[in-house]
Amino acid sequence: MAEPDAVVVGAGPNGLAAAITLARAGRSVMVLEASAGAGGGCRTAELTLPGFRHDVCSAIHPLALASPFLREVPLERHGLELVQAPFPLAHPLDDGSAGVLERSVDGTARWLGQDGEAWRRLFGPFAHKGLDLAESLLDPLRLPRHPLLLARFGRLGAQAAARLAGARFGGEAARGLFAGIAAHAMLPLERRPTAGYALLLAALGHTVGWPLPRGGSQAITDALVAHLRELGGEVVCGHEVRSLTELRARTVLLDVTPRQFLRIAGDRLPGGYRRRLARYRYGPGVVKVDWALDGPIPWKAHGCEQAGTVHLGGRLREVVAAEAAVARGEHPERPFTLLAQPSRFDPTRAPEGRHTAWAYCHVPHGSTLEPEITAERIEAQVERFAPGFRERILARHLFGPADLERYNANYVGGDINGGLQDLRQLLTRPVPRLVPWATPLEGVYLCSSSTPPGGGVHGMCGHLAARAALRRRP
Repeated sequence: MAEPDAVVVGAGPNGLAAAITLARAGRSVMVLEASAGAGGGCRTAELTLPGFRHDVCSAIHPLALASPFLREVPLERHGLELVQAPFPLAHPLDDGSAGVLERSVDGTARWLGQDGEAWRRLFGPFAHKGLDLAESLLDPLRLPRHPLLLARFGRLGAQAAARLAGARFGGEAARGLFAGIAAHAMLPLERRPTAGYALLLAALGHTVGWPLPRGGSQAITDALVAHLRELGGEVVCGHEVRSLTELRARTVLLDVTPRQFLRIAGDRLPGGYRRRLARYRYGPGVVKVDWALDGPIPWKAHGCEQAGTVHLGGRLREVVAAEAAVARGEHPERPFTLLAQPSRFDPTRAPEGRHTAWAYCHVPHGSTLEPEITAERIEAQVERFAPGFRERILARHLFGPADLERYNANYVGGDINGGLQDLRQLLTRPVPRLVPWATPLEGVYLCSSSTPPGGGVHGMCGHLAARAALRRRP
């Protein structure tokens, strides 16, 4: 490709989505990726032992089935198969019981005892229109199909998760289940709008499930790359872009966060915009552990063995305390832990009779505490709800915040969401602008998760950035 119409920097899901959107509009597109392979946070590798396939970052993908962009791209034709566990999620408690998110609202209610009817009232309206709700939240440029539903979501979702859970539910199973889902916000649960994260993700669990790709998350990346090449686009890996002056194209889209953009753009950016970008706030980091196991995790609570994701944090107040400690710059002794067990439902992930598991917890941004200390605390949380777990470990692989940033420069300080997603920055990322993907530089756009609608494997940041570019230069 001599000189393409557009260059995309970064071959993560958002960069590939931007390239596909441009290519479908008839533009010639080249994607440049610094790493040896495409995917960003959507890759799979043998991190522990031969034959054990681990998702390097993202593993479970409710937003993949909810994304307006990904739903219209023929990824199945390029080999993508999404696997559904019987239950999207389980949240065990110390007494051996668990709150379980089933695809059915009624099925979930049966696990929650006295709070079953309250769960039905809260999630019934959202579950029936989950895709429409997700479309409205993931694509702010579209007029909502159900404005009253969106208004109801806004009224409830703008609240703090701890407050809404305490007000709606009396039992610990429902309170813990709700709090664990809200903790995906990577914010203190006493802070707004953490309830919104729980409402959306639980509604998607009821509507489309929380699927995992057969063979690993790399399958999503491979299908996106195959479709882009089918459209005539090109992906070049192992090519790090250090300056915008290297790029020769009328349109440039950057799947990078503000910190990298400041470095790549240099003095070309106006002073005021540059200062606002420099004030962009990143969120907590994570410590992530992958395990090769000689058998399935021996959960104590019924329901966990059938769940693709298991949240380990106990009661509402414990989850709240752990996330609040992280926000204060502390490392909780009992961190709220998010665990995926894909090999239970996808036998391609491990040799016969063996299993893989994946877990992470939140830590302060840029944490320098030895990751091994946090990993021990994560394993203690698993052992707490699955006695005998440690005896099944064959090998482990560990990522701390610094490791994650070395792996992917977008994970600044270990932040996997591309920036803090509190109420203010969620609506104005990366800076307040009428077209947030556009920059003051002619033809240059940001398309990473540091732009709306934010983190997750949905491709919408790239898709919306490309649409903005096409409106400027149809």
